[in-house]
Amino acid sequence: MQYQISGKQIDIGDALRTHVENELGAVVQKYAERPTDAQVVFSKSAHEYVCEATVHLSTGLTAQAKAHEPEIYAAFEKCADKMEKQLRRYKRRLKDHHRERAQPVEVSGAASYILAGSEHAEEAEPETLQPIIIAEIETKIPSLTVGEAVMQMELAGAPVLVFRKDGEESAINIVYRRDDGNIGWIDPK
Repeated sequence: MQYQISGKQIDIGDALRTHVENELGAVVQKYAERPTDAQVVFSKSAHEYVCEATVHLSTGLTAQAKAHEPEIYAAFEKCADKMEKQLRRYKRRLKDHHRERAQPVEVSGAASYILAGSEHAEEAEPETLQPIIIAEIETKIPSLTVGEAVMQMELAGAPVLVFRKDGEESAINIVYRRDDGNIGWIDPK
């Protein structure tokens, strides 16, 4: 497994890198088969250290965890515990999907835009109804079954996931977390 361990405006020493590789490697190997790469980013937010970890699996699924603690090693340990809990919780589902899926998840490219919001309610009406685009980001839309999409959304901790139904070329589907805690699925006909 390849590791990318970095810090945002903080220096990450060799001891922390080694600790992250050993601990995260043990957690991921215990619960997930064939991880491909892991990205761990440390940053500082006021008096706390923030650790964000993302692990990509060969099946195309991604697991993410984030933790805040006053000490950098404690932030990583809490993040690793969250990652372990996620992977343990979905181990059976990951194995089942891995057996059904002979090929990795196919992805297609798409553009994602960040639009400017109105910061002040008392502002005058805009001259045009065209939104102001702040940023354009390339994103990928995976081809998944509905069950895999729900699992991927929960593993990533995302409120919504856009995907193509496996085996269908043009159908874009959406799964999302509803306010009542259930999962919603939009399947256009």
